[in-house]
Amino acid sequence: MQLPPPSDESESGSFEGYFRDPALAAESALGFALEQRLPVLDALRGLFSGSAAAARLRVWAFLEIASLPQGRLQRDELQQLFHALRPEALEMVLKRLRDIGLLAWNATTQDYELPALAQQVQAVLAPLTRMASDDDQMAALLAQVAGAQALGLSDAGQIKHLHAQLARLHDQFADAIASGSEVQLRAAQPRFERALKLVERAGEALTALIRSEHGDPRLEREARALGHSQARLLSMASQFTRALQQADRQRVTLGSTGITSSDVRHWLQSQPALHSLAEGALATGLRPVFVSAQELVDVAEGEFERDRPDPLRAQGLPPPAEAAAGALETLRMPEELGALIAQLTAWNAEPAPQPLTAAVLGGRFAQAAYRMQLLPLLGDAQARTLNGQTGDLARSAWHAELQAQVQPVDDAHVAAISAGQLIPDPPAP
Repeated sequence: MQLPPPSDESESGSFEGYFRDPALAAESALGFALEQRLPVLDALRGLFSGSAAAARLRVWAFLEIASLPQGRLQRDELQQLFHALRPEALEMVLKRLRDIGLLAWNATTQDYELPALAQQVQAVLAPLTRMASDDDQMAALLAQVAGAQALGLSDAGQIKHLHAQLARLHDQFADAIASGSEVQLRAAQPRFERALKLVERAGEALTALIRSEHGDPRLEREARALGHSQARLLSMASQFTRALQQADRQRVTLGSTGITSSDVRHWLQSQPALHSLAEGALATGLRPVFVSAQELVDVAEGEFERDRPDPLRAQGLPPPAEAAAGALETLRMPEELGALIAQLTAWNAEPAPQPLTAAVLGGRFAQAAYRMQLLPLLGDAQARTLNGQTGDLARSAWHAELQAQVQPVDDAHVAAISAGQLIPDPPAP
């Protein structure tokens, strides 16, 4: 005996009847907000009930009526607006709209008007009037939050939903980066760029929302969480760029044709039937064809008739000879490197922080720039293992600390230099 499937309707017929304890239903802030909008929920339920085609017809007719810039509508105007509909279909739609309270008939003036409930339902269905895109939910939520902040009508529920959407987008893009697949990265790149543009455009409103003072602690908490989620999504831009660069480095170029492995993959993906490419590939045997047989024979004969050394004849070593005099030339490091090492060694007598200009300035601009480029080698772990002057410089008991500011200097060849100083390393224990 097979039991019937469980029904989603409760015997009590109430929202609280679905909870283990009916008192818990009143503790939900979202449940309380929905209870205040029961007329809107009932109107939506009546608008979408029935078959998919009938629900689509009702929504279309309601949005067409709501978009008319008129306070009152005559019956003739409605018939002219929906002239393409059959009369029975129009009567069915108007009757349903009147039954659920989205269209009111005024018997005194003999015309129709949209009540306040219809305006609320129109605000809920407004996103359906825009062209479909991958960022419908993201753009709608950002527009609601930014508009509410501009009008001073910020709501914690909207911010919470936007925070959840940003977190979901962050996880999707993080999965694409972790996969390392060029296909997934290329597929997610346009959506990632659109999401960054949307967040940047609404950044001023979101920043003002986070920095503003609210008396609602829940709104302040959700605003701070939204700012953290926004920062996480913006910081992912560098990770996404590095992942794309890594995918580009893994791309292989096939010979000198300029065709890459990505081009081959795109071409294979465009083929409707990959198995048809191998049809007849193994049915034909390979047979060599020599188009220059006479030339091959002549070359072979000449190879056999060529003079070869006699293996039986003894060949002695050549007589000794004096080696020619010569000089071994080696590359010499620039003098600035040795001078910098000597200066650091002299400072070791009385170690104390020295200004950056004392080690860098001196001579032409090229010499000062070369000494500036040598400073990152101080204390470098890999450079310390090298032999020669480069290793000696890295093993010096000094390290450079640079700052973000640029300070002007009194030098004939250098106008300004980064602020910083050379700090002696503490003595080893």
